[in-house]
Amino acid sequence: MALVDRVGDRQRGDFGHTTSDVKADGSLVTACDRWSDATLVRGLAELYPGEGVLSEEGDRRVPSSSSYWVVDPLDGTTNFAAGIPYWAISLARFEQGVPVLAVLDVPPLRQRIVALRGEGAWRNGQRLSPPSLQSHPAGCASLCSRSIGVLQKLPHQRFPGKIRLLGVASLNLVSVAMGQTVAALEATPKIWDLAAAWLVLTELECSLRWLDRTPDQLRAGADLSAADFPVLAADRPQTLERFLPWGEALLS
Repeated sequence: MALVDRVGDRQRGDFGHTTSDVKADGSLVTACDRWSDATLVRGLAELYPGEGVLSEEGDRRVPSSSSYWVVDPLDGTTNFAAGIPYWAISLARFEQGVPVLAVLDVPPLRQRIVALRGEGAWRNGQRLSPPSLQSHPAGCASLCSRSIGVLQKLPHQRFPGKIRLLGVASLNLVSVAMGQTVAALEATPKIWDLAAAWLVLTELECSLRWLDRTPDQLRAGADLSAADFPVLAADRPQTLERFLPWGEALLS
């Protein structure tokens, strides 16, 4: 994890001392995003020779190697650029089209979430329990900024949760696995936003509903620059069913 440590240290050092540019899709990017991406891609190539890398700021095509990495070097750039201390580094290693190793590092909180397919998930070395085994009296639910419009589509139905917008797609989703929220709705996540979170959620027995396309049938060479994977995550099946009308409203 020395590679992730190095990138996290640089991000903490740059926080509050960087400017941003606007990309063609309207999202923000900073010099720290670009440095982090290049450093992670180069480091992974040295550690895992022959394994391709799909990254937000680099090559967005699905690698042709049997094993490959999906990287978001700084998820939450808007927070980072605005001086809001909440963002993440997201890495996931794929085999046969699905993530088998996930690393979600949260530099400002010095927290690291790791998941291994079939073995579970840990935060800072402590094994995590499925959120379905916990009680959630606060009943918070996470929405992304693009999914907030579903509230207007169902004006006569009371939204079944206290709304939170965290501004970091990967951490919005993982908040369910961590027991911080009972559900999360992401309208336009890219593969690099959700790759690591997907495995963490799966390992902690959370319920997932892909609302349009699914990310488990990626074709080698496919350009995922414009591919969205709308998803609803919940702590248990009953919660998923309760929030599903708002998930379905995304596509209406």
